[in-house]
Amino acid sequence: MRAVVYDAPRAFAVREVPIPEPARSEVRFRVLLAGVCGTDRHIHDGTFFARFPLTPGHEPVGIIDAVGDGVSTVEPGQRVTANGIGSCGACAYCRRGEPLHCRNLTALGVTGPGAFAEYMIAPESGVFVVDDLEPEVAVFAEPTACAMHGAAQLAMRPGSTALLFGAGPTGLILAQLLAHGGAAHVAVAAPTEFKLELARSFGIDETILVNRADPAASAAKILATHPDGFDVVVDATGSSRVTEECPQLARDGGTILVYGVTDPADRIAVSPYEIYRRELTIKGSFAQSHSFDQAIAALRSGRVRTDGIINRRFTLEAFGAALDALSSDEAAHKVVIEPGR
Repeated sequence: MRAVVYDAPRAFAVREVPIPEPARSEVRFRVLLAGVCGTDRHIHDGTFFARFPLTPGHEPVGIIDAVGDGVSTVEPGQRVTANGIGSCGACAYCRRGEPLHCRNLTALGVTGPGAFAEYMIAPESGVFVVDDLEPEVAVFAEPTACAMHGAAQLAMRPGSTALLFGAGPTGLILAQLLAHGGAAHVAVAAPTEFKLELARSFGIDETILVNRADPAASAAKILATHPDGFDVVVDATGSSRVTEECPQLARDGGTILVYGVTDPADRIAVSPYEIYRRELTIKGSFAQSHSFDQAIAALRSGRVRTDGIINRRFTLEAFGAALDALSSDEAAHKVVIEPGR
């Protein structure tokens, strides 16, 4: 089969590799679509916890074509998506019920072979049937699961207000979850009008066009119309310059959520006195471990809409172009790989 294979950061090629055989309790599926996200860009640069050599890709949807011994909950021919997060069950964090902080965390497409290939293997326990969802919807299961975890981290009170920076795919999904989770007002700020138009079509209360190159001016523009700030401010951009502006946009007693993936070397200046005096809370949302079923339910019900988000499709051979589109094509929104093309 063909697969994207990294030997080291920034060093990849599309190669012919053996089709993997499912072991006991494993499922093999032919990949129909695989989403490309900012994490894949960080993996490419070597700034994530990836293990090389590696076939990346952690947002899959495909058709089962083989199962290993002992598999009883799924069968060949079913359309599925897969949760690739795995924990050891034995470390101190696993024993206290915090598997996402597992000291031996694994993730398909990060520490093991992922979806940028014609076929993929996943454990039966992480496979979810999505026969009733179109592939273009089911491919959002993993990003929606991550957004579910972000919403859970916030645990917003009913009637709260929220400002979310970033109208990328996961930002729009998280904004919808907050809007349907009891928030009285959700605003999305981003520098791209067509993405803000999508946000409005998804029922977001307010959209704010901001200048990506000048986060400080963008914050001042928002404060001019929202002088008291917001109960919750979310940075879903992955830009530390944006994160740095978030505390001033939170109301006293408010919460800032760092949701976008920045470079590990990035630093921001924050006033400890301001956190103390204003009783601010700063939280992070890393990924997810047990949110796939809720994510798929939200996609099925339409509480999370994804229509119009996918607007760039690439073959495996054009994987490099897909990464470039993610980084530098301002008209690109959700980028997907179609291994079968």
